[in-house]
Amino acid sequence: MSDRIDGARAFGGLDRLYGAGALARASGAHVAVVGIGGVGSWAAEALARSGVGRIALVDFDHIAESNLNRQVHALDVTLGQAKVVAMAQRIAAINPDCRVQQIEQFATPDNLDAVFASAPHIVIDACDGVQAKTAIVQWCRTHGVAVICCGAAGGKTDATKIRCEDLAHTQYDPLLAKVRARLRKFHAYPRDPRKRFGVEAVFSCEAIQKPAHGLVCDAEPGSALNCHGYGSIVTVTATFGLIAAGRALHIALARAQPA
Repeated sequence: MSDRIDGARAFGGLDRLYGAGALARASGAHVAVVGIGGVGSWAAEALARSGVGRIALVDFDHIAESNLNRQVHALDVTLGQAKVVAMAQRIAAINPDCRVQQIEQFATPDNLDAVFASAPHIVIDACDGVQAKTAIVQWCRTHGVAVICCGAAGGKTDATKIRCEDLAHTQYDPLLAKVRARLRKFHAYPRDPRKRFGVEAVFSCEAIQKPAHGLVCDAEPGSALNCHGYGSIVTVTATFGLIAAGRALHIALARAQPA
């Protein structure tokens, strides 16, 4: 730990909250966050502040002015930086002992073996694309890795409507509905709506707010996690990320304590 930061003092609240050994389990956890934007950046920050010992950051995008309203690493001084670089620097300032892997590429159905070569214990899927999200869920199932799948945060205003439930039972989220349909069609997930997928999903049960009168939306509302075209607010995107991080931490703390 940095000479300036006492790890036990900085993150000891975990042991006081969850019991002796919680910080050791968090320190032994390896979480990959795919998509370091309005949702994923907050998830990564929360993991770092919770003493998670290893975080893989996956994104090919760079910070732009349009990110300032909702992404934790977006600052005047970070404009133009790769998101994984800016996020890694931020994590290093919070938890210098956290091992951060910067994977500056988009996750696709064809590169997941390489993206997850470091063998994360848990994956937070905060990326945009239906095909990528579907592939991530299936990759995690195949490899026995826990995954939390984040739905669309754009077009939502009420953070109290955000829920975490099985992916089979999400509502008001066209993005996750498309992922669910592809999992059923191509990967034999249960078609019976009463049956669970065994995949945690973070979503908002609020109806999508279309763009204000006189404004134009380029994308179908709710069709992607990103917020281009139809409006977003940090109170919602951050809550998505914090809930996802909370679930990842819960899974990590349930794991056996490292030797």
